Amino acid sequence: MSHLSILPTVLRDEQLLASSLESLGHQPHWDGVITTPIGAESVRLHLQLPSGQRLGWRHNAANDSLVMVADLERLSHDITVQQLLSKLTRAYAARDALKAAQSCPGAVVDQLR
Repeated sequence: MSHLSILPTVLRDEQLLASSLESLGHQPHWDGVITTPIGAESVRLHLQLPSGQRLGWRHNAANDSLVMVADLERLSHDITVQQLLSKLTRAYAARDALKAAQSCPGAVVDQLR
């Protein structure tokens, strides 16, 4: 049974998320809708996986974070999605740390590619 799931994440910056996805070889798209047999959710950023599954992120004003929107029932059976989310979390954290370091006076920080 498919269902639409919305998960809170530690991601807060849409641009960092987009550049992190690109660094992993994915092409994120801005604005859209994630649809499942159960419902639909508007998202700010989304990604179509090679398997045809889609992941999306929307802003959560309550805690100023991004929440992931996906059909987790289908995605949970795909080990590559779990690996992608793990790599994405690390790539995002590295970019976020570099962004924070750049705001320090006198800091010289190399950019990630």
